[in-house]
Amino acid sequence: QVHLVESGGGLVQTGGSLRLSCASSADVGVFSAMDWYRQAPGQQRELVAGLTRDGSSNYPDSVKGRFTISRDNAKNEVYLQMTSLKPEDTAVYYCHAKLWNEYWGQGTQVTVSS
Repeated sequence: QVHLVESGGGLVQTGGSLRLSCASSADVGVFSAMDWYRQAPGQQRELVAGLTRDGSSNYPDSVKGRFTISRDNAKNEVYLQMTSLKPEDTAVYYCHAKLWNEYWGQGTQVTVSS
């Protein structure tokens, strides 16, 4: 069983930055993809950053240029660097990993005040 644990969320002002971390109990290099999703109250969970095994990343237009996903294979961690944060970025952020199964962390709250 794979366990993912997010950390780094919190309260930040508009324009601020946060760095989320996702610690994996498994070697992050084995997953076909590791991603960050977010879910705001009353809304569907949405992908905000994806990273494939070969290092290719993808972002939706809403965060492109502001969010960066990265991976540290030695630490078995994945990160989401968020800059120029906006109130609409407020959500619970989840780490996701995919191999034959899909795995989710418990989420970390990010709140951006206006």
